[in-house]
Amino acid sequence: SAAMWRFLGPLLCLWALRLPLGGGSGARGLDVASYRERVRAMFYHAYEHYLESAFPYDELRPLTCDGQDTWGSFSLTLIDALDTLLILGNVSEFQRVVNVLQEGVDFDIDVNASVFETNIRVVGGLLSAHLLSRKAGIEVEAGWPCSGPLLRMAEEAARKLLPAFQTPTGMPYGTVNLLHGVNPGETPVTCTAGIGTFIVEFATLSHLTGDPVFEDVARKALKALWKNRSDIGLVGNHIDVITAKWVAQDAGIGAGVDSYFEYLVKGAILLQDKEMMSMFLEYNKAIKNYTKFDDWYLWVQMYKGTVSMPVFQSLEAYWPGLQSLIGDVDNAMRTFLNYYTVWKQFGGLPEFYNIPQGYTVDKREGYPLRPELIESAMYLYRATRDPTLLELGRDAVESIEKISKVDCGFATIKDLRDHRLDNRMESFFLAETIKYLYLLFDPDNFIHNDGSDFDVVVTPYGECVLNAGGYIFNTEAHPIDPAALHCCRKRKEEQWEVEDLMREFYSQKKTKKFTLKNAPDHGERENAKDSEDASSEKAGEKRNSKKSSHSLLSCPSQSFNSKLAVLGQVFLDNT
Repeated sequence: SAAMWRFLGPLLCLWALRLPLGGGSGARGLDVASYRERVRAMFYHAYEHYLESAFPYDELRPLTCDGQDTWGSFSLTLIDALDTLLILGNVSEFQRVVNVLQEGVDFDIDVNASVFETNIRVVGGLLSAHLLSRKAGIEVEAGWPCSGPLLRMAEEAARKLLPAFQTPTGMPYGTVNLLHGVNPGETPVTCTAGIGTFIVEFATLSHLTGDPVFEDVARKALKALWKNRSDIGLVGNHIDVITAKWVAQDAGIGAGVDSYFEYLVKGAILLQDKEMMSMFLEYNKAIKNYTKFDDWYLWVQMYKGTVSMPVFQSLEAYWPGLQSLIGDVDNAMRTFLNYYTVWKQFGGLPEFYNIPQGYTVDKREGYPLRPELIESAMYLYRATRDPTLLELGRDAVESIEKISKVDCGFATIKDLRDHRLDNRMESFFLAETIKYLYLLFDPDNFIHNDGSDFDVVVTPYGECVLNAGGYIFNTEAHPIDPAALHCCRKRKEEQWEVEDLMREFYSQKKTKKFTLKNAPDHGERENAKDSEDASSEKAGEKRNSKKSSHSLLSCPSQSFNSKLAVLGQVFLDNT
C-alpha cells in the first residue's frame, strides 16, 4: 500500500545500496578489511576478559580485572553481546551462550531494576537473539518464532516490568523491584526517554506471543507524552507520572529525551503506524523551529522556546542516523560533520560540549565509549557512501585502542583532556559501539541484506518470510526482524474467513442456510486495526446480512474455538 511504502521507503533506501566497498579510491585509501579485523580483535579482547574476570556479574571492571553488578544482576554483558557474536560470525559461541543464559539467568530476584535499561538491554537482547537463533544454527522448537526459550525469558523479564505502568497516566515509574513490584516510596519522576522507549520491544513481544498487554502499555505511555507536550509542540526532560506535571522543562534531542523520538520513528517503521510517524514529524517541526541553530541542536525551555543550555551532548549524536531513516540525509550530514569536528578535537565525544566556547563542560569531560556517532556514521554510510564516514570509523578505532585499551579490556575515559580512565566497561560497548563499527566496515554482513536473500519458515499460522533485511535496531543496537511480527498473528478477520469457508462447504452440500453467531470476544486481540484488512469488514457484512433462525447444530453458545472443534468433529465423522 502507499502507506507502507511511505514508511519503508527511507529504510529500504538505506539498505538497498550495495556498492562494492574495499580499499583504494572509494575510501581514500582506507583499508576497510584491515579495520574490520581490528574491530573484531577489539571485541574479543573485551569479551574474553569479561568471561575470564567478570562473569556472571553484569559488567567488567577493566582496571582491577573483576566484575560488578550494575543494572540488576543478569550477566548483562553476556546478554548484550549475544547478537554481536552472530554478526561477527561466531555461531558456536552464540550457541554456547544461549545455553548458559537459559540455565543461569533468573528474573525472580529481590533487585531494584531500571525499567528502561532492563527493557532495552535484557528484553531487547533476548528478543533479538531469539529471532536470530535459527540463523545461528540452533535447532529451534516447533512453533518458532512464535515460541522458544529465549522468547519465554524475554516475556518473563517484560512481565516483571509491567507493574511500573500501573499509574493514573499510563506513564511508567523509572524503577521496579523484580520480586515485589514498585516500591511504596518510589519517586514518581521519570525521564521522557524512560517513558517512551518501549514500543519496539513490547510490540514485538505482543506480536510473537499473542498477548496484547505489552504493546498496549507501550502505546499508552507514548500517547501520554504526546498529550502532555507544550503549546509550542515540545516535551520536557522529566515528568511526574502520577500528576503528569513536568518537573524538568528543558526540551532538546539529547539525554533524558533521545530514544523517545527514536522509537516514534522506529515504531512507525516496524508497525507501519501512521500515527507514530505523524507524531514524530510534528515534533521534528518544533525541534527545527526552536532548538536548531547552524546545524547544532540546543536545549530550550519547553513552553517558551528560549535557550536554556547552548550545549551539545554526546548522546545527541544518534540524531543524524535518525534523520537518515526519514530520508533527511542532507541535514543529517551537516549535523554529523559538526559532531565529527568535536570528535577530532578530543579523540572522542565528551558528555557535554559548550558550543559557543568550543570546549568541554566542567565534570562532563568523560567519554564512556558511547556508540551514537558511530551509529549515525553506519546509517549515513549505507545511504551516501561518503568516505568521510569511514574516516570517523577509522578515528574511533584508533582513539579507543590508543586511549582506552588496557590489559583486561577497554576502560571508560574519565576525562578526554588528559586521558584518565575509569574502572568500568559498560555493556553497550559490546552491544553497540563494536557492532556499529563492525557493520560500518562490513558491507556484506547479513544485517545489510537488501531482500535478495531470505528464509521461508513454517509456523502454526502458515508460512512466513524471515531474515530478508530491513532490521530495526532497538536503542541498544539489538536488531529486530520486522517480518517476524507477521509470523504469529491470529486475527479476527482470519477466524471469520474460516467461518465463511464453512458456510460455503455446507451450501455446496445443499443443507439449510445457517450462520454461526458472533461469539463474545474472549481475550481476542482488541488492538487489531480495523483498517488492516478489508476482508474483516466484508466478513462482518456477511455476518450481519445472513441472519437466520436455524442453526445446523443445536449447541449452546460457545466461544469460536469450541464451535470450530464441534464442527471439526462433524467433518471427521463424515456426517
